[in-house]
Amino acid sequence: MTGGRGRYPPISSYAFLSDMHTAALIGPDGAVEWLCVPQFDGESVFARILDRDHGGAFALSVPGADPPVRRYAGDSLVLESHLTAPTGTAAAFDFLAVSECVAEDGDPLAKGVLCRMVRCESGTVPVRAVIDYRPGYATRAAHWERDGAECWRETTTGIRLSGTAPLTLRDETLCASVDLGAGEVVAFQLDYRESDSGGRAPVDVRAAEALRQESCRGWQQWSERCSYHGAARHAVVRSAVVLRGLAFDDSGATLAAPTTSLPEWIGGERNWDYRFVWHRDASLLVLALYRLGHAAQGRRYKQFLFSLDSAQAGELKPMVRIDGGTESREKTLDHLVGYAGSRPVRVGNEAFEQTQFESYGHVLDAAYVYHQLTGDLGDAEWSTLRGLVETIRHRWTEPDHGIWEIRGESRHHTYSKLMCWVCLDRGIRLAEELCDGREPLITGWQAAREEVRRDVLAHGYNNDRGAFVQEYGGTALDGSLLHVGLFGFLPGDDPRVVSTIDRIIAELSDGDALIHRYHPDEVDDGIDGPEGAFLMCSFDLVSALVLAGRIDEARDRFTRLLEFAGPLGLFSEEATADGVALGNYPQAFTHLALIQAAMNLDAGSDSDALHAWSTREANVTRRTAYR
Repeated sequence: MTGGRGRYPPISSYAFLSDMHTAALIGPDGAVEWLCVPQFDGESVFARILDRDHGGAFALSVPGADPPVRRYAGDSLVLESHLTAPTGTAAAFDFLAVSECVAEDGDPLAKGVLCRMVRCESGTVPVRAVIDYRPGYATRAAHWERDGAECWRETTTGIRLSGTAPLTLRDETLCASVDLGAGEVVAFQLDYRESDSGGRAPVDVRAAEALRQESCRGWQQWSERCSYHGAARHAVVRSAVVLRGLAFDDSGATLAAPTTSLPEWIGGERNWDYRFVWHRDASLLVLALYRLGHAAQGRRYKQFLFSLDSAQAGELKPMVRIDGGTESREKTLDHLVGYAGSRPVRVGNEAFEQTQFESYGHVLDAAYVYHQLTGDLGDAEWSTLRGLVETIRHRWTEPDHGIWEIRGESRHHTYSKLMCWVCLDRGIRLAEELCDGREPLITGWQAAREEVRRDVLAHGYNNDRGAFVQEYGGTALDGSLLHVGLFGFLPGDDPRVVSTIDRIIAELSDGDALIHRYHPDEVDDGIDGPEGAFLMCSFDLVSALVLAGRIDEARDRFTRLLEFAGPLGLFSEEATADGVALGNYPQAFTHLALIQAAMNLDAGSDSDALHAWSTREANVTRRTAYR
């Protein structure tokens, strides 16, 4: 790898904060290096993670202190940092404030506040704050003006900043300096969206502490509803908390990641904006959280999906904005050097213009399981789903851009065809349950399902390779095809599934746990250069091995994969065998695949339950859910 990595903390060292409205990433030195306002996909106001010199940051430090020892408070996204300085010790607390859960099945709600506190535990400690606020992805200077005696307001974005230590303006930067004695606390509060009354009162220590405790309670109340008590429970619950933090409560959408342009290879150009909703991720989220005992987010995604005009018209864009919009112009920010010199820095994503048929299969699979779990699909929802199944019945023979959004000509991707089969299969099952089999289109769907099945087996499996391959007529392997057994297209121990697993292990492995999604030097994906191993595929291999009956092998891989988490239990998109995290972070589909792998491992001795889940048998929840 090339580039100036030495000046940039490891991606896995960043802490992730969220209030389900926006997110912040905090570096190991205590600086907020990424924050977008007024929501996840807004323009950044701190972007030092993408440019150490020009991106801007909210630094809060104890000069001379050793590197902090950090953790999340319980099962929350409230960060605690413990510092030892030459003259004393201190504890720091960082969080995007949320409310307590107002109902038994309710969720914490955003308060629109980033709060930062430092408390001296012993001796004396100096505390320094430097707020280098650079709005518009660091294209504009900050314009601060006094907003009362203790507050400052940035006029271009409307955010307000207050502190219990005096903030002074030096050029365009706000600074504060205070020495704390034992038991003393300094607090800073950034209000990133105005209250109905036009602004909150300046922060005070008592109010900040109350917000911290309420935020901890809100997260803990949500986490304690997790019904899973099996293998790797701590990692599963942490993953669920991350997924909850990637939800946008205003719409019910779930982001793939809260960041843009963190590189898939240091110094490379595989740098993408992931602050969007991929139906693949969102539908898998419904399944994972329902299995864990969290139903509310699944209902929110259902409402989000069925509110989309494109879905109602029988078409799924591969991705949508978090407000449901279906357009995004991709552009590069040439003034930012990128993480460790990895250019270009991109915002927006041209994958909006692609065709990805796999999305239809994921949505219909989630809808089918959702209906089994809740019985909560009505005529209007069925009308929308019916239109999606019809689209696939008529279009499954067309090429598409595939799950990996290859930039170039459309192709006949085996995984896309597999998911067309899933779409038809789940549509047929829903019709049988919702319409008592009287759906007039069901005969055509059944014929198409069998035609797709024959086509995939004839053209997607390469006998010479002994594996399902990425595209018809090709020879390249693809980690997505570990799902052939996971979606019940074939039994998990079918010889063709097992041989595909073995070929992927033999040819796509990186070290003794990681799997590449494919080899870029074998696949013309429109982008030059290498990439890291794909953590989602690596966890999917665990699940595939469980269904193949190779449970000990699966458990060994799972144990090794857990070691690729960062110090706070967060996973990126990709990694190298020596532990370098790559790609946008934290990554939803990695945490989703971790949850699925853990739950499949936990049920590994119950072959009936595993078969019921992979084939989506009726009453599947009673056989596989954890109570």
